[in-house]
Amino acid sequence: MENSNTMSKSAVKISSDLLSNPLCEQDEEFLDMVTALDTAMKRMDSFNQEKVNQIQRTVIEPLKKFGSVFPSLNMAVKRREQALQDYKRLQSKVEKYEEKEKTGPVLAKLHQAREELRPVKDDFEAKNKQLLEEMPRFYSSRLDYFQPSFESLIRAQVVYYTEMRKIFGDLTEQLDRPGQTDEQRERENEAKLSELRALSIVADD
Repeated sequence: MENSNTMSKSAVKISSDLLSNPLCEQDEEFLDMVTALDTAMKRMDSFNQEKVNQIQRTVIEPLKKFGSVFPSLNMAVKRREQALQDYKRLQSKVEKYEEKEKTGPVLAKLHQAREELRPVKDDFEAKNKQLLEEMPRFYSSRLDYFQPSFESLIRAQVVYYTEMRKIFGDLTEQLDRPGQTDEQRERENEAKLSELRALSIVADD
């Protein structure tokens, strides 16, 4: 979008600079041509700005909002991973006491380890269940979220290039000399360039 803005502003500057050229004061036909060009460039810049604003609102900003979800999503995954590590650690502790001879002190420690394990296990299972339920929904909803943005992007481009075709079509009609082909214009330009090169003030290359 930045490149599009830069190009549009540059085109407007070129046409404005041409308008201030002394040739426009000396040649009314040239002034008419440059004025038509300047009007077309300003129209182009106006439509380009509308396109940029629309894309900003309907594509760039929604993408940023979507990206803002990821930190909290990553945090939920990290919390689940931490809960899993705590669960494994306490489960291993329970299994260690279960393998020992069932003496009074061992049974007491086994009971305590199981009591410590229960809330940690419940916490892990709750976090794990939440991710298993919500991650697929998050993943599948991405298309529903992005589709309006892509539609808006395409629509903005269609409107812009339709207007550009009309603007430059109108400009061509204003500047075009009836019946003159591109080949004739090219020959005319070459002839004028040859005249300029023949001037004594032009250095030979």
